[in-house]
Amino acid sequence: MYKSDLQIAQECQMEKITEVAKKLGLGEDDIELYGKYKAKINPSAQREMNAKIILVTAINPTPAGEGKSTTTVGLADALSLIGKKTVVALREPSFGPVLGIKGGAAGGGYAQAVPMEDLNLHFTGDMHAITTANNTISAMIDNHIHQGNELNIDPTRIVWKRCLDMNDRALRQVVVGLGGHANGKVREDGFDITVASEVMAMFTLATDMNDLKKRLDRTVIAYTNENKPVTLKDLGATGACALILSEALKPNLIQTLEHTPVIVHGGPFANIAHGCNSIIATNMARGLGDYVVTEAGFGADLGAEKFLDIKARVAGFKPNAVVIVATIRALKMHGGVAKTDLKTENVDALLKGIENLEKHIENIKKYNLPYVVAINKFVTDTDKEVKALMDWCTANGHKMSLSEVWEFGGKGAIDLANKVVEAIDENPNPDFKFIYDLNDPIETKIEKICKEIYGADGVDFSSAAKAKIKTFNENGWDKLPICMAKTQYSLSDDQNKKGRPRNFRITVRDMKPSIGAGFLVCLTGDIMTMPGLPKHPAALDMDVLEDGKAVGLF
Repeated sequence: MYKSDLQIAQECQMEKITEVAKKLGLGEDDIELYGKYKAKINPSAQREMNAKIILVTAINPTPAGEGKSTTTVGLADALSLIGKKTVVALREPSFGPVLGIKGGAAGGGYAQAVPMEDLNLHFTGDMHAITTANNTISAMIDNHIHQGNELNIDPTRIVWKRCLDMNDRALRQVVVGLGGHANGKVREDGFDITVASEVMAMFTLATDMNDLKKRLDRTVIAYTNENKPVTLKDLGATGACALILSEALKPNLIQTLEHTPVIVHGGPFANIAHGCNSIIATNMARGLGDYVVTEAGFGADLGAEKFLDIKARVAGFKPNAVVIVATIRALKMHGGVAKTDLKTENVDALLKGIENLEKHIENIKKYNLPYVVAINKFVTDTDKEVKALMDWCTANGHKMSLSEVWEFGGKGAIDLANKVVEAIDENPNPDFKFIYDLNDPIETKIEKICKEIYGADGVDFSSAAKAKIKTFNENGWDKLPICMAKTQYSLSDDQNKKGRPRNFRITVRDMKPSIGAGFLVCLTGDIMTMPGLPKHPAALDMDVLEDGKAVGLF
């Protein structure tokens, strides 16, 4: 009988965070303690950034699980075991998925970041600060209108939504201001989940406080009655928001089960937002270690594309290698096997589902980056299935490694770590290329992503999307990168199309300007910026004992 992730995490004898900090050359003045096992790193701790960046991505996720975060943590532990000074850079979990169905972002089995309960619950309060900053803006918008509306804001053209770090479908569309004149002007509004908010995007793409203030200043919150954009600077809310976010802007330091340093900071969704931890955290890790292992959300079509085309472009760095995580279970689902039948050996379905992995490999090649396929082994995988996948990788010239970090921790990825280092050493300065040029027209940028990364035949723009693009061009926003909001379950915009869909088109139903974040959001399919809870949310199985010990948290 295997232990739960929570049981394994609770049995860990953590090192005091001061000892973890010492491994990175950090002293008492470089960190601010949040108890014994958590700390924030002060900006003054930044060192010259020379570390190699290893990006961990994956195939399109399925309910069978891929183990991307688990592989990220396990690979970092393995690099530490082979003598490499390594830092992990992760996103913070969102309450919505933690209490819903997806789970947290701490890894799993014997490849986890700890303290696991803290990380998946309130942690150091960053999510609350981001939520508060967002809702401060909403309160100030409604108050401004109530107090005379000097900026001439059109209440029907307010594009700023409130947010909550919870899956709550009932808040997608609401009416505020009910109850008479004293309660403000009645208008339609809505809530996004915090990790889909523009404040989260700004927070994670800012390079420092000054950059964050510039992003806040230019954030578009509404339009006037003459259809002119109104910014946060116009509203006068930049200073308050920066103050609310000032402590949160410092990255958080924790550890793995094997005491490898982990920097955790920010957590935008990849199916809605850009899906990467903060630039501040990644840069801090680049200065404190020789190797940085980081991840991007969901599959390579979403998370990796945005990491490479948005985050790396903004930050001015390039990854040195990419790890593409695949599981036999998930590939069998992409090959047509139902989740209930995954324990039954099925080499034919595996070989059919491999086309999903094949497309993600092709995509990473388009960026001219070295890569290694990590086969994340599950206990239900049979020898024939493992051999079939490894034989396919060998026959097609793909560097690969069987990873068993869930069961064995860092020891289960020694081969993977050596192959990643080997891939970096073989090509120490890759000719990294973006998928699109910022000077391309908006439609062209979107088409390049859809055709090159998703494999679509083309793109269809709704009349609403065309109207938004016209407005973006008129306002001079056409040189910004594109952030695609798309289902994570398929390369297409239809979550039911598994494997490697062909002969399909992407429909862009709407566009949204995130000028503070510095990108244009492209909404496809039925993607929601406020998810809902499942029929049996994970919250139903959670509790806390008299001694304060959590139960039911994965």
